[in-house]
Amino acid sequence: RWPSLLKYYSQTDGVSWLEEYKARHNAGLEAQRIVASFSKRFFSEHVPCDGFSDIETLGCPSHFFEDELMCILNMEGRKGLTWKYYAKKILYFLRQQNILKNLKEYLQRPTDRQSFLEGAVLIDQYCNPLSDICLKSVQAQVDDITDKVRKVLRTKNPRHPSLASKAGEVLIPEVELQRQVLDAMNCVLYEQLKYKGNELDYYNSLNSYIHQVLIRRTGIPISLSVLYLTIARQLGVKLEPVNFPSHFLLRWCQGKEGSTDIFDYTYIDAFGKGKQLTVKECEYLIGHHVTEEFYGVVTSKEVLQRMVGNLLNLGKRESTDQSYQLLRDSLDLYLAMYPDNVQHLMLQARLYFHLGIWPEKVLDILQHIQALDPSQHGAVGYLVQHTLEHIERRKEEVGPEVKHRSDEKHKEVCFSIGLIMKHKRYGYNCVIYGWDPACMMGHEWIRNMNVHSLPHGPHQPFYNVLVEDGSCRYAAQENLEYNSEPREIPHPDIGRYFSEFTGVHYLPNTELEIRYPEDLELTRATVQKIYSSGKE
Repeated sequence: RWPSLLKYYSQTDGVSWLEEYKARHNAGLEAQRIVASFSKRFFSEHVPCDGFSDIETLGCPSHFFEDELMCILNMEGRKGLTWKYYAKKILYFLRQQNILKNLKEYLQRPTDRQSFLEGAVLIDQYCNPLSDICLKSVQAQVDDITDKVRKVLRTKNPRHPSLASKAGEVLIPEVELQRQVLDAMNCVLYEQLKYKGNELDYYNSLNSYIHQVLIRRTGIPISLSVLYLTIARQLGVKLEPVNFPSHFLLRWCQGKEGSTDIFDYTYIDAFGKGKQLTVKECEYLIGHHVTEEFYGVVTSKEVLQRMVGNLLNLGKRESTDQSYQLLRDSLDLYLAMYPDNVQHLMLQARLYFHLGIWPEKVLDILQHIQALDPSQHGAVGYLVQHTLEHIERRKEEVGPEVKHRSDEKHKEVCFSIGLIMKHKRYGYNCVIYGWDPACMMGHEWIRNMNVHSLPHGPHQPFYNVLVEDGSCRYAAQENLEYNSEPREIPHPDIGRYFSEFTGVHYLPNTELEIRYPEDLELTRATVQKIYSSGKE
């Protein structure tokens, strides 16, 4: 019944299977209870981190609880969309908490026990907690590349020390033998396996995730450098990471080990097919002169800091739900490494404030910033005031607004929630999850969107729609039409509003139906009229 749990048992364990079954069964009931409660508690807002407090105090084994969440997510068919939506959020939170704990343990180790590859995997796992990423699997793929390098090396030098069974445990002292390793690596990585720097899509976050680098065989300088450095060290060549501005590099010592002379090193560009560079060529690479400090070696923590910094910058580039999630995740990682960094604490407070989520946490962050740096009192005071206002407004909310189709003011509303629509002008497919009898946006939005150029302007019904590209939009009635070929809308928030896709329309979940109590009947009648007549 639960085959994925087998990995938690050894054949030599003496296990009371009846007790295990009871524990797993009870964990399943607890998971279902919590998932079912989330829609009512968090329908009208993002799930705040303190919303998971009852999960942190589970009275059952966490792997049993997580297994039930996976069972919910793997339910077949188009039903249970709301359960899947919240099960996914809970699983996301649980796994991130566990990964954060592993990252903190990693950072507390001595530096010589902090593998660059493991650090890259931890970042990858935190930003993709629902993907099946583990160090063992990533290491196996790296080992496979290393074996290919050994085969090439064997044809060039059958007696090379890197071919010994314990190669990698002992560093190769001779520069010429090291050069043979690097030449074989370049042959395998860039000629045989076709790894390359992703110049065409440089700012894609996938370039920063080590498991995606291995799948897609492309990345950015730092991710390719981590891979290159790891393989070299497994073959007995000590390369070191260099936090070079704008372009991460590796350095290879040609002189006395530990030399502080930057000219005793050759610099390797893993992004540029393993090209070996002089100091002067490094400057040509970025187009300007840099001081000697930028050629120095950096620690694994500093490498992770730069990797997370890249993700932070990607999150800042756009204003989409996906970029906000990336910004949240990378801020979490950065503050796990540097918990008292005022700049990033302020960014986190502003992000939560902008998204309107977890105002109590915003106040905690601001209090921490004020204690660390009293000179921030102006920015802190502004955010505190507006956050307190947000909390007060939330207290004054009297419950959901209910919109009845039978109200006279709603007589012009033609469409209903759950219908699959098409935008006449832009051609996108979408599903309606809310409506207003007239445009409810402010004057600035109306002006920016050029609403007055429409024949009916803002004085017509407007619809909240989930679009197939993952965005949420507010569309005028005259711009929408029934979709002649309705299909599922692949939007991440679909389960927040709908419980099932029937094949031609969506069924609202309980919380959405409370707000639009007469819409479902109209949706069914509309679908029957449009699609039944079409089939006939």
